[in-house]
Amino acid sequence: MELPRDPLNVNDVLVAAFPARLAVDVQSVLAVMPKARLAPVQLFEVDVQGETVAIPTRIYNEEPDANLERTLTGTQRVILHGLYSRHSDGQVRQRHLEQIVASSEPWVVPFVVQLAGEYVLEILDAIGRGLPDLLAPGSVRRGLYGEFIARNPAFFARTERRAVSYGSCYYRWKYAAFGTYPGSALMEAFRAAASEHAGVRWPRHTPPPPADVADGFA
Repeated sequence: MELPRDPLNVNDVLVAAFPARLAVDVQSVLAVMPKARLAPVQLFEVDVQGETVAIPTRIYNEEPDANLERTLTGTQRVILHGLYSRHSDGQVRQRHLEQIVASSEPWVVPFVVQLAGEYVLEILDAIGRGLPDLLAPGSVRRGLYGEFIARNPAFFARTERRAVSYGSCYYRWKYAAFGTYPGSALMEAFRAAASEHAGVRWPRHTPPPPADVADGFA
């Protein structure tokens, strides 16, 4: 989904990236963010515990002054980091992702999962480090991610396909088989979480792991 270019709608678009109950907190965050040089782009809609949110893939605001950021509440800081995990600069995305990846807030989950399908290896590594309990049966975050994927199967299938596409395009020289690419381990962990939540084996949209395939991304 593309964002209308009317700048008057930008704040409304960013508010819509979070559950409605957080609207006032999001407005407080937007008040400390510098104005964007470009409008956010490529919204993706997902279901977060029964409520549809529309999250931009990229935003173009400069980071706020640290003194202004310190005026925010804990929840508001998580919202700010979520928004800046959408930033057009990969290093900015990584810094802010690292502040939220271990969160147990359900509305953080789509921000993390979407980045797992992207192409910055440092971000993939940060997700893996931040979710050490994703493979632990019955853990809180495993439950959160499994529940989210079960609600959004088409979104997760696209994320899997994007991980394969980006891995093949940028890293085939380094990882001959998709199963050795860092994004593969994340997709395996997310599928395991979804399988546990759903009680059935979750469909695969990536090549099998190395034990089942000799080589290749296809």
